[in-house]
Amino acid sequence: MELKVIVKRGESGYYVARIPALKGCWSQGRTAQEAVDNIREAAALWLEVEQEKRSRQVGGKSEVFEVQI
Repeated sequence: MELKVIVKRGESGYYVARIPALKGCWSQGRTAQEAVDNIREAAALWLEVEQEKRSRQVGGKSEVFEVQI
């Protein structure tokens, strides 16, 4: 899965990374690369939580498939 990541230097000097497609998914790092590495892990956890939420809403375990369009 490919997602766009926006990295911006914050007022504290740390770099803040966010993924607009994943509402509320952001991370930070001392360097831009560290922020990107951290957002990768944050995105994986974000997707896992969303899958669990949707499973509860549907009433059973769901599976995730990747497709190329």
